[in-house]
Amino acid sequence: MTQHTYRAALTLRSRNSKTGPIPVSTTSRDTCPIACPFAKDVQDGGGCYADGGPLAIYWAQVSSGAAGVTWDVFCDQVAALPAATLWRHDQAGDLPSRNRVTIDTDALARLVRANAKRRKRGFTYTHYNVTNILANRDAVAAANAKGFTINLSGNTLGHADALADTQCGPVVAVLPVALERGNKKGEWTETLADYRDRTRTLHTPAGRRVVICPATYRDDVTCATCGLCAIATRKTIVGFPAHGASKRKAGAVAQRAA
Repeated sequence: MTQHTYRAALTLRSRNSKTGPIPVSTTSRDTCPIACPFAKDVQDGGGCYADGGPLAIYWAQVSSGAAGVTWDVFCDQVAALPAATLWRHDQAGDLPSRNRVTIDTDALARLVRANAKRRKRGFTYTHYNVTNILANRDAVAAANAKGFTINLSGNTLGHADALADTQCGPVVAVLPVALERGNKKGEWTETLADYRDRTRTLHTPAGRRVVICPATYRDDVTCATCGLCAIATRKTIVGFPAHGASKRKAGAVAQRAA
């Protein structure tokens, strides 16, 4: 058994309206890479959706050791999930790393093996640098090849193109706040038809098609019913309009190459 300082917590039934009632995990903050512009402890960083609301409180508990379990125990919990379970890793946090620069390949391999047991459908997102750090690229590619889907997180649509060029995994991207479906105080102010018409031609600078996550603009879609981000062979970029308490700050990052 390997030992790691980072911790993780597995919630068997999420109450998040966007994910739906699937298992989700939360990993300690020390896994967040310094390459992520949304991490609040990096220079000029901030804007992470997980830094607001009840999730922020729970994330702090996992990070401090007040909640969650060791990495090895967490992997055992994942291995025990029922066959073919769709589950999301890291509603907060990122892939295991000892230095926040390179992925801990041993720890990730442990999770990939746990997910492969009875062919579970785990998926997650990472901000680790795969464009310049070959070891990270290889680790992500290996995980995707073995059934654990790691989406590469683009800060902008231009960045999404650079990530797609690595060909090591599917890609998502943060989008400017202006690409949200119009709403006010939780009520839609823009019809679904109008919103689809406004966003149907969205592409990256290199011409890759961008599909906005349907759970962000439809009340009848969740990760549980969609599953698009769990498809490792996907070529379409999935876009997420900046959201959360700090969405304006996150949206400003995405706006740079929108």
